[in-house]
Amino acid sequence: MNENIGSKVLIVDDVADNLKILRDALEPEGYRIQVAYDGETALKIAARALPDIILLDIVMPVMDGYEVCQRIKKEATTKQIPVIFITIRDDNLSLVKAFQAGGVDYITKPFEKEEVLMRVKTHLNISRLTRELLQKNKELQQEISRRE
Repeated sequence: MNENIGSKVLIVDDVADNLKILRDALEPEGYRIQVAYDGETALKIAARALPDIILLDIVMPVMDGYEVCQRIKKEATTKQIPVIFITIRDDNLSLVKAFQAGGVDYITKPFEKEEVLMRVKTHLNISRLTRELLQKNKELQQEISRRE
């Protein structure tokens, strides 16, 4: 059973064909897809809709994916959203820069559907488990305080 069915995925890419390929891979698996064609729109959608994960292209006009990710990670409401970069760039500098910007993973184009699905599922699971752990720690701290 996939606990991530119904998870909100924001796909950000300025190329309509890339958006369609990713949407066609994720929607049949039960993910709810939102799309943005540019960084500014992505930031607005992320702040409003609070997606569970973001798939983000690096090479976009006006604002590249690195800047989008950095801005997402600066906001308290969106900083915990995992960002997976999906890009044509496959050099080490781009990879390092993506992680420095706050990305959790990096997939190079052309990508395989199964790879995208597994990485999305993995990072959604990590995110969910992290939230659960933080909640349990908070409850434990409250119980300790109550007993003291």
